[in-house]
Amino acid sequence: MSRTLQLNRQFREIQRNIDTLPVVTRRELSTLVAKEFALAAESPHLYLAVPEQPGSDTAGKGSEIGFSRVKSDNRHVKLRGIALWLTVTFFETKDSASGATQTLHRQLMRTLRVLKESMPAGKTSERWMSGEHTDRAVA
Repeated sequence: MSRTLQLNRQFREIQRNIDTLPVVTRRELSTLVAKEFALAAESPHLYLAVPEQPGSDTAGKGSEIGFSRVKSDNRHVKLRGIALWLTVTFFETKDSASGATQTLHRQLMRTLRVLKESMPAGKTSERWMSGEHTDRAVA
């Protein structure tokens, strides 16, 4: 339960940061989030660790790393932190049985949808969060 409270608190700050971004920067963030999801598809063991997994050295650290970067004065570091936090937290909350965590997941989904919709038509793939790579040439 304390983990959900912590993630909710962090989400509110992340959302405030996203809300203040100009459209061009939101588009940049959307691209970074798409890339993080693609990386998560390649290396799920780096993104799917949750705090309840016994013996996991990386459990819960991805969201903490991302959140610490959100506080940076460097715009690029901040955007990368937001993208990392959104991706890790998406997978952490995805299959939770907790009602509060499911609510957080739905809020994350709305935020991700808004980011995706901020991209001009044709700039983003329909499979934005499916884990398929859009920036690689198909041989």
